[in-house]
This record gives sequence, C-alpha cells and structure tokens, in this order.
Amino acid sequence: MKVTVKYFASIREAIGPGSEQRETRATTLGDLRDELIALGGAHADSLARGKAVRLALNQVMCQESAALTDGAEVAFFPPVTGG
Repeated sequence: MKVTVKYFASIREAIGPGSEQRETRATTLGDLRDELIALGGAHADSLARGKAVRLALNQVMCQESAALTDGAEVAFFPPVTGG
C-alpha cells in the first residue's frame, strides 16, 4: 500500500524532507516506524526505539497499534514542538 509520511520539528530537521510518499508492507503505525528505522541513517536515529516519538494517523493522535490503510497520512513528531 502507499502512504504519505510527514515529519515535524526536530525529526524533520534530521531527516530532511517534510513529507514523502512511501510504499509499505506495514499493517500498523509501529510496523511502519520499524520499516523506517531499518532504513538506517537519519531515519534510524530520529525514530529509534527508546526515543519519545508521537504519531498521528490521518491527523488524529494514535498508538503504534493503529491499523494503516492505503492512502493514509502518517505523522511523526517529538512530544513537544514549538511554533
């Protein structure tokens, strides 16, 4: 399936682009996070397990167990972001 992944605040600064379209086999937000971590580099550093990362699915805050659907928008951001 294809999803849009958006990055905010310090995660965006580390990864670079603010958003990307991504093909995924992930079925949950947690699976997608693990796929991104497996890319290595800035993705692995910014989204690493043990780091506080908030997730949203279609602009609604969610747990990592939330199910992904084709065309979904996923956002990753640190717990505190400034404006």
